Amino acid sequence: MKNMTSEQDLFFMNEAKDEALKGFSEGGIPIGSILVRDGKIIGRGHNQRVQKGSSILHGEMDCLMNAGRQTSYRDTVIYSTLSPCMMCSGTIVQFKIPRVVVGEAVNFLGAPEFLRSHGITVEILNQPDLISMMKEFIQAKPQLWNEDISE
Repeated sequence: MKNMTSEQDLFFMNEAKDEALKGFSEGGIPIGSILVRDGKIIGRGHNQRVQKGSSILHGEMDCLMNAGRQTSYRDTVIYSTLSPCMMCSGTIVQFKIPRVVVGEAVNFLGAPEFLRSHGITVEILNQPDLISMMKEFIQAKPQLWNEDISE
């Protein structure tokens, strides 16, 4: 499969990184997500499990919630700084989002094969700055990280 990463993808991943940093500055886990349609951001969010005491507000879930009700997601792309977990991947499949761009899948593999098995294109960038950001967070707060991924 041809890699479809573009300058636009890098721009939107940087927006997702800004969301991750916002979450971290609020005392949460640094994972951000952006939902895009026709080159425009229609939703943005970050992991808010800590800030809102939520069991499900991962970055992708917060982003989708903030995008509001959409009649269809079939023409969108979701960007996430970290590979989506099974919960978030299931939501992506449910909404039929056709493409996922992942900032890094080194510290957490997520569920890319599950997504691909449902016909979703997954691009993994493995950006060094995002890899180091998550690695440092996991080393600094392993208990919080393990809670987030249910370990």
